[in-house]
Amino acid sequence: MLAATASAPGFWDWSLDAPLVIVIDLAILYRLGDRRTVRPMRTRGAQHLRSAAFYGSLIVLAIALSSPLDILSDDLFWAHMVQHVLLMLVAAPLMVLARPWVRLWRSVPLTARRRIARTLSRDQRAAPLRTVVRALGRPATALVAFTATLAVWHVPVMFDATLRSAPLHALEHTLFFLTAVALFKHVIDSPPLRSPLDDPRRILFTTTAMVVSWALAVVLALAPHPLYGHYAALASRPGGISALADQQIAAGVMWVPGSVTFVLVIFAYIHRWLARPTGGAARREPRLAGGH
Repeated sequence: MLAATASAPGFWDWSLDAPLVIVIDLAILYRLGDRRTVRPMRTRGAQHLRSAAFYGSLIVLAIALSSPLDILSDDLFWAHMVQHVLLMLVAAPLMVLARPWVRLWRSVPLTARRRIARTLSRDQRAAPLRTVVRALGRPATALVAFTATLAVWHVPVMFDATLRSAPLHALEHTLFFLTAVALFKHVIDSPPLRSPLDDPRRILFTTTAMVVSWALAVVLALAPHPLYGHYAALASRPGGISALADQQIAAGVMWVPGSVTFVLVIFAYIHRWLARPTGGAARREPRLAGGH
């Protein structure tokens, strides 16, 4: 374990900033929408688990963006990589697993809902948004968006720019989370969101995304010098490690913890695919996240 230093943030160094406020607002909206949703008795147990997944996703978002981890990420690249893994590979799949869409929508007053729905479905000014949503509904587009977002923001010039600009940094983290939600929507059923992929294609889809993250980890691990000027220029860092060692630890974070979610999904679908009865005995299986 890395030795603590005086410059390391303390456990209580949380930031009451925009991300934490958004997380609290989402929790309130979800609770309000949940109270307005009638649940059949037979589904209440499953809904409790989905609600736990939703609140778990919010907790992970708060840890990634407002906890001492965010402060530590200014001085340690591996802490910054932990943030990215939490956003893309923990918070996002938990959010998809939770299926919060209907409850969040029902938190809005009925009159406002009707007005918003009418605007989004018919207003010409909303046409570009409808086009983007339809595009992200396609598996290939979601995969390209996820992998391109992961790759482009880790290009040194882009990464260093986010560390100099708070708005750009916020945009980076927002895109990490949203493109990961778009990706996992195609491997974890999250009604009313649907995916056209069958089990073999979900396996291939998830494996492709994982291999791209592996490629980034390999580049970081094998680079002979620090790639990011911000971290290379630091005179010292918590734990006393070098900039190159910091980068190699970050590569390990991306490679090992960053693969856990992908591996779990892949093995779940491989198991279900191989275990499914064949021929006349075949029957429709429930989805990974619980089907209808």
